[in-house]
Parts: sequence; structure tokens; C-alpha cells
Amino acid sequence: MNKVHTQLGPVAVQVFAANDRMNQILIEHLDPAAWRAKTPGNVRTIAAIFTHMHNVRCKWVRLTAPHLKVPQQLNRAHCTPQQARAELAGSAARCTEMLTEALNNGNGDGVDRIEKFQRDGWASPWPVGLEMLCYMICHEAHHRGQVCMLAHQLGFPLPNNVASGIWNWEKLWKECGTPGGLRCDS
Repeated sequence: MNKVHTQLGPVAVQVFAANDRMNQILIEHLDPAAWRAKTPGNVRTIAAIFTHMHNVRCKWVRLTAPHLKVPQQLNRAHCTPQQARAELAGSAARCTEMLTEALNNGNGDGVDRIEKFQRDGWASPWPVGLEMLCYMICHEAHHRGQVCMLAHQLGFPLPNNVASGIWNWEKLWKECGTPGGLRCDS
């Protein structure tokens, strides 16, 4: 089990970095008028969705890795796209630190500080592992889908190259500092 975690740690960091890059791309290319536009059916605004994503990351870090610096939460009523981008980058950095420690069995000092993944105060903790990464990615992918759908419904569809560009993982990895992307070693 430790060998799997040791191998998974660096890959998990790359995958989460690509995940965050997707969020950044959406905000970069979103029409500013869509940020706080009134949504159909009284659902969250796009601003509220992105602030929720950041605030949930803060909760994951606070509950799972309290020894790490927890980023400041965002206020959905006042957050700008620029603030969201900056704070999402910060919370992504804390989440990658958390993943690195959890999946590499500590931070190199021989002490395991992260033994469980606590998704929420009401939820049962999970052991750290692939499930932790998958949960984090799925949560954000769900909300990215909401953002794309709302932007379209509000009359501010994302350009096709942006909507399809978040699926170009090789390009995302390159933008995140993994030039060759992930490879199968044979």
C-alpha cells in the first residue's frame, strides 16, 4: 500500500494542477457580465459557484491537514473574477501540499501528518488514497459543468475552443509545468 501511495503522490499533484487550470481557463474566458448574472430557477450565480469551490477546498485543508496554512475564504456577494482566480490558485497550492503529504506518507520527515481525508464535518472520514483525489476532482468537475451550462443559458456561452480546451490534458499538463505530460513506462 505504501508503494502505491508513493507512486500516486506526484501524479495526484499533476492531476490536481490540471484540474485547477481548467477552473482558471473558464474564469479567464467567461464574459464578465455572466459573473453575477441572475440565474434561472434561483440557483447559485457563477460567482457563487467558484467561491463555493474555493471555500470547500479551504474546508478540506482545515479538516484534513490543519497544520497547513488555510487560505482565506471568499465572499460570494463581493468576489470578483480576479479575486477568485488568485484565491483558487492559492487553495489549489494548499490542496496539492495536502495531497503530496497524504499520498507520499508524510512530508519527508518520517511523520505522517495526514491519516484521513475529512470531506466535511458531518461526513465519516476516509483513509487517504486515490478516493481522496477522485472526490476532490469530481466535486470540481460537477461545478465546472454547472458553470458551462449556466453561461450558455444566460446567453454567454464559452467559445468552443475553451469548452473543448479543458479536455486537452496534454496542453494543460504542459501549462502546469509537466511538459511531457503523464507517460506509460513500458
